Amino acid sequence: MRVPGPEERTGRPAVRADLLPALSALSLVALLGMPLGWVWSRIAPPQASLLGRTGTPVPAQIVESYHDFDALALFLLLSFATGIVTAAVLWTLRRRRGPVLLVAAALGSLVSAWLAMRMGATFASELYPWPADLGFGSALTVPPAVGTPWAVLVQPLGLALGYGLAASWNGFDDLGRRS
Repeated sequence: MRVPGPEERTGRPAVRADLLPALSALSLVALLGMPLGWVWSRIAPPQASLLGRTGTPVPAQIVESYHDFDALALFLLLSFATGIVTAAVLWTLRRRRGPVLLVAAALGSLVSAWLAMRMGATFASELYPWPADLGFGSALTVPPAVGTPWAVLVQPLGLALGYGLAASWNGFDDLGRRS
C-alpha cells in the first residue's frame, strides 16, 4: 500500500462532495429514534401508584419512586450505546470520513434522541393505559418517562466520542479516505 507524500495531500475536507452523503446519514441516523424509543418503552419499568386526593398519582411504595431514575438511566445507557455503535458504523464509510459526516451524524443523533424520547413515551403510555373509572385511592400503573429534556444530548455525545476516538487512532492525515 502506497502512502501519499506531503505534496499530494490536500488537508482540506471535500465539503461539496460529502454534503449529499452527510444529509443521507443525518436522515438515517435520525430514524434510529423510533426503534430506540420502542426498545426503551419495553424495558423501562412502570410505576405502581395510587390516585391521590388532588388527582395526581402517588407511588404505592417508596421503592416505586426509584423507577423514575431507572427509566432515565436506561434511556441514557441505550442512547449512549446507540451513539457509539452509530459512530462505529459511520467510520466504516471510508470514502466519506471527516468533519462533514461527523456534524451531520451528530445532528441526526440529536433528532434521533428527541424522537426516541417522544416515541418512547407514546409507546409506554399505550402499554400502560390508565383505567377508565378512577377515584381516590384507585390503583394504577404510571408509564415510564424520561424526566429531563437534557437526556437528548447523550446520544450525540456518544457518537462524537466514538467518532473522535476512531479519528484520533487513525494515523493518516486524510483519515484513510483514499479510494
